[in-house]
Amino acid sequence: MNRQQALMQAVAEYDDGTLQADLARRVAFRTESEEAGQAAAQHAYLRDDMAPLLAGLGFACRIHDNPAGADLPILVARRIEDPALPTVLLYGHGDVVRGNAARWDAGRDPWTLRVEGDRWYGRGTADNKGQHSINLAALRQAIAARGGRLGFNAVWLIETGEEAGSPGLAAFCEARRDELAADVFLASDGPRLHAERPTLFMGSRGAVNFELSLRARERGYHSGNWGGLLSNPAIVLAHAIATLVDARGRITVPGLRPPPIPLAVAQALAELDVGGGADDPAIDAHWGEPGLSASEKVFGWNSLDVLTFGAGDPAKPVNAIPPEASAWCQLRFVVGTDWRALETHVREHLRQAGFGEVRIRLGAQAGATRLSPDNAWVRWAAASIERSTGKRPALLPNLGGSLPNDIFADLLGLPTIWVPHSYPACAQHAPNEHLLGSVAREGLAIMAGLFWDLGDQGPALRDAAATLRP
Repeated sequence: MNRQQALMQAVAEYDDGTLQADLARRVAFRTESEEAGQAAAQHAYLRDDMAPLLAGLGFACRIHDNPAGADLPILVARRIEDPALPTVLLYGHGDVVRGNAARWDAGRDPWTLRVEGDRWYGRGTADNKGQHSINLAALRQAIAARGGRLGFNAVWLIETGEEAGSPGLAAFCEARRDELAADVFLASDGPRLHAERPTLFMGSRGAVNFELSLRARERGYHSGNWGGLLSNPAIVLAHAIATLVDARGRITVPGLRPPPIPLAVAQALAELDVGGGADDPAIDAHWGEPGLSASEKVFGWNSLDVLTFGAGDPAKPVNAIPPEASAWCQLRFVVGTDWRALETHVREHLRQAGFGEVRIRLGAQAGATRLSPDNAWVRWAAASIERSTGKRPALLPNLGGSLPNDIFADLLGLPTIWVPHSYPACAQHAPNEHLLGSVAREGLAIMAGLFWDLGDQGPALRDAAATLRP
């Protein structure tokens, strides 16, 4: 069988309903990692669906307990054809965010796959069950096309805690470096730049959530009797935040700003446009770092946002000066940002601005990663995708959002290639989450082509990548 036939066989999984049936079965597992009561579903997803499938494809499978103590198991499946061949580490996550069934429209159920035209509705269709289902189906056909071989070694890592911040994943990978050793990382998550354009991203922006709070006194006091005499924590906190980011969204704390955008990254971003889709919001051109394009702002720079702001009872306001106020902020950042010193930078900046009484508390954190578009693995993947689709893929040095990619890129030391099969308006994490059938169909061809080309070119590519590694 040749390359074109392998792609046709993969696409047939869409045309004959196989992919739809597989995804319907997987969506039905209520794998909400933020709900402790759904741990049984996490185990069942790996034990009853993923492990039997991978074992049937010649993988040796083992389900591990999570080292963080959370009941969020992790599956490792290994298929070693020849230790001399290159190895690819594949990844997916079986968990999803909360279903929020009451908020879905038109009688849709988050746990039942429902196809309406090109949209496949269901929790996890876009994030991430649909995406790793596409990759598993393409891998199955790549093995069949070569008569039971791949021409490379493959290791699957499937976790069930990504939506809860991937607890234990770093420790797990650290402890099992030998089992997870590979030459390249290949996975699918996040959205394409646009539904119609295949996309590669090679890292992700990092994120740090942090709370700013101010408690002025033990209780509220009547605003008529004491207004103008007592400081208002909400007003003080609003002004404190305004010293961190200005009225047009520009970050004003030097330590939270990134280094200049590297030339290779700027060249890649110059070819990209952001937004413009039917369901995309209108971009506020005045917002963010002056002088940057929209693609540079979201993929090449940092952003600081207020996620929540609270004082008093917004649902039942009373005539009182609130005793305290708090806000959760988030820094999204690119490689080169001094993010580990965020607390120090913010605290010192607020002190100098006269807001030393504001308290800071760090929350969830994830590092930033980026692989240059000039990397040999990136050039190979882009060429393979263009050969399979006839389309030049968009190259994003990093995703605008965040993923646990620092574990694979920094901890395991791998070049990381992400091939998303979703699109920006998929309602990921929201009611009415959906996958586009047209993108899924094209994704099957893309992944089958990548697997076929890796089987043909893997050893030479591995050697070239090692020689030319930037």
